Amino acid sequence: MTISRSDANPLGGPYIDRVVHWRKDETRLRAALEDPRSLFVPVWRDQCLVRCTREAITACVVSDLRRSVQIDLSDVVLLGAIEQRACFAVSLTSPELPPLGDDVEARDLRSIAGELPAHEAGLLAYARAMLYWRERHRFCGRCSAPMRAIQAGHVHQCTNPECGNQVFPRIDPAIIVLVTDGERALLGRQPSWPPGRYSTIAGFVEPGESLEDAVMREVKEETGVTVETVSYHSSQPWPFPSSLMLGFMATARAQPIRLLDGELEDARWVTREQLARGEIGLPPAHSISFRLIEEWYDSKAATPLRQEPHVRMVSTNR
Repeated sequence: MTISRSDANPLGGPYIDRVVHWRKDETRLRAALEDPRSLFVPVWRDQCLVRCTREAITACVVSDLRRSVQIDLSDVVLLGAIEQRACFAVSLTSPELPPLGDDVEARDLRSIAGELPAHEAGLLAYARAMLYWRERHRFCGRCSAPMRAIQAGHVHQCTNPECGNQVFPRIDPAIIVLVTDGERALLGRQPSWPPGRYSTIAGFVEPGESLEDAVMREVKEETGVTVETVSYHSSQPWPFPSSLMLGFMATARAQPIRLLDGELEDARWVTREQLARGEIGLPPAHSISFRLIEEWYDSKAATPLRQEPHVRMVSTNR
């Protein structure tokens, strides 16, 4: 399957020029930080800031942040450039939400990503992921000395000259897979999810394991179903807190379900007709799990999944 840039899953896509070559150019970075046209994406206590009006929710991206709050410009992260304007992420640590406007609110990105313009959702996800990583890697894991940010915030280096350990942003690879037996899809639910919501099977890739092996293992562990074929579909950044979801489609023979590892509260084989009737709730439309379900459903349905009047999509979590 070929994925074009325009087909990117939400939270991904060409929303910014990452200008990697700027990260080692101290002169350019200093000039960008002093440029009044430069943009800042503030994150407050791991929550993204958005402007909420009656018409829409949009990202809070500002060029005059220093007029409203005190920030340490040595502790910002260069995200890239938007129309040749440098764009930085900055963590706000004040006890109260900074005065950035009456319409500015702090929201959990996972719950509102589908309401934001796609390029803004991606930008906020990138900013949140970088700042989350930086906040949790301030001391060296080798010698415990403080770390300092280099390369525009994309590398942490140990300040102990006898160590010099460097740490790069962490990404946790996780597989997410829709298993079908042809006419039915295998969906499960975790106890912490909203009532009635089911999703595709997912789990983290373990050391020394291929992606395909992870798909087969996770499905077997969680549902007792043996997968026969696995094919890659697409990926999605999922910074909650630092995952990269690697999506797959898989096939299996019709088999009874056995919840072997206790991670799922329930799992079931579901037909297209059951989905159309709204018998179970589906994950939000901005998730890769929904896209996997949607493509399987639409491949043999007269009416697209999103147009079925009784289909239920339940937001929050995966």
